Amino acid sequence: MKGIVFKNAGSLYNVRTEDGKFYMCHIKGNFRIKGIKSTNPIAVGDVVEFKETDEGEGLIHSIEERRNYVVRKPSNLSKQLHIIAANVDQALLIATIVHPETSLVFIDRFLATCEAYNVKAILVINKIDLLDEDDEEYLNALVNLYSSIGYKCVKTSAVTGEGVDLLKEMMQGKTTLLSGNSGVGKSSLINAVCPDFNAKTGEISAVHDTGMHTTTFSEMYELSHDTLIIDTPGVKGFGTIDFDKYQVGHYFPEIFKASEECKFGNCTHTHEPGCAVLKAVEEHFISESRYNSYLSILDDSEEGKYREKL
Repeated sequence: MKGIVFKNAGSLYNVRTEDGKFYMCHIKGNFRIKGIKSTNPIAVGDVVEFKETDEGEGLIHSIEERRNYVVRKPSNLSKQLHIIAANVDQALLIATIVHPETSLVFIDRFLATCEAYNVKAILVINKIDLLDEDDEEYLNALVNLYSSIGYKCVKTSAVTGEGVDLLKEMMQGKTTLLSGNSGVGKSSLINAVCPDFNAKTGEISAVHDTGMHTTTFSEMYELSHDTLIIDTPGVKGFGTIDFDKYQVGHYFPEIFKASEECKFGNCTHTHEPGCAVLKAVEEHFISESRYNSYLSILDDSEEGKYREKL
């Protein structure tokens, strides 16, 4: 039997077959995917083959090749990655400017990872109903920055409904991953897009100004016949893994474009003479925040650095 993994709950996988029936599945033996060291060998969105047991459950014995996936490094595991989701058409990074504030380094690390794993990324700025005049100015600058690089940006509010119809239109007919820090309002946005969804929502912690975790495991939901969304647990940091230092610049479109004029082909854009990227940063053609995020990925060996707000 074949199906799509709709939920990963530890060692259990909720798999839906083509006829719409769900099976609770286990992994057969010591299941591992060759060449990938991950905390979860099977992820939401994976297409798997399984055998039905006498108890009416399933035993997964193989997985189809993924067309893409999004990963992050768990903060306590330096040599393994965690697959957030597989086989997605697009990833929506839900960010907020206030309550809580999403750091630029977090945004850039997510976008770079999507570039590395061939996933289209869209930046969604939520809770715009909470912004004052200064926040609005920062929001416009943020949108201008990422739009100029080539990323689609959407301003939303689950409270007022602004941007909700646009989000619904963008999700139609696609498998969409939603990710972001805890407390940015992913579940509230999903409820706004699909009122019948009835996702759990949480309250913001007034002490730490971060969200209470309301999603424990990644889970896929069907909004309509051909429209699927994957809701993911909120995360505090986004650690990258297995990035070659000579390739990191490829995942920053503006850095990659400028690097074509570098004197050396293996330029790391940190100290080399004739570096076109350093020149572009000095002349403000590349933003300092983006360049700092690039440097932070190069420096990922320094554990915990990606958790810092810049």
